[in-house]
Amino acid sequence: MVQYTFYFLSFLAILSALMVVVSKNPVHSVLYLIITFFAIAGHYVLMNAQFLAAVHIIVYAGAIMVLFLYVIMMLNLNADVEPHKSKWLKFAATITGGLLMIVLIGALRNVSENAAAGLPGNDIGLVKNLGRVLFNDYALPFEVSSILFLSAMVGAVMLGKKEIK
Repeated sequence: MVQYTFYFLSFLAILSALMVVVSKNPVHSVLYLIITFFAIAGHYVLMNAQFLAAVHIIVYAGAIMVLFLYVIMMLNLNADVEPHKSKWLKFAATITGGLLMIVLIGALRNVSENAAAGLPGNDIGLVKNLGRVLFNDYALPFEVSSILFLSAMVGAVMLGKKEIK
C-alpha cells in the first residue's frame, strides 16, 4: 500500500511540476505549485517526517504561495509593456540556479538509502534529530541556500522596479 501511495504522489508531483512550467497563466502556475507542495508533503509523511510535512505545508503552501500570488498581481505581467531584460540579468539568473544545484548536490551527497526509507524505529522525523542534523551536518548548505533566497528577493525587486529613463 505504501508503495502505491509513493507512486501516486510521485506521479502527482511530477505532473503538477510540469504544469507549473507549461502553464501560460501565472496564477494557474502558482496553483499547480501548491499541488506539488502537497504531494511533496505526502512524501515527507511516507518517510516518517511528520513535523517536516506540517512545516512544509504551513510555510510553503501557505505563506510563500500567498506571497507569490501577491507579487504576480503587483507585477502586471503584460508582454506588450514588459521591457526585455539585459543579458546580464539572464546570466545572473543562470549562475544563481547553478549555485542552487551545487548546494542541493552537496546537501544530498551523504544521504543513505536507509535514512530516507522511513523504516520502523527510525527517529528521522523527530524535531530534535532534525535540528541536530540540519544545524550540524548541513549547516553550510543551509546558510548558502539562505543567501540564494536573499539573492532571489533582490532579483524580484529588480524585476518589479520601474526603470527611469
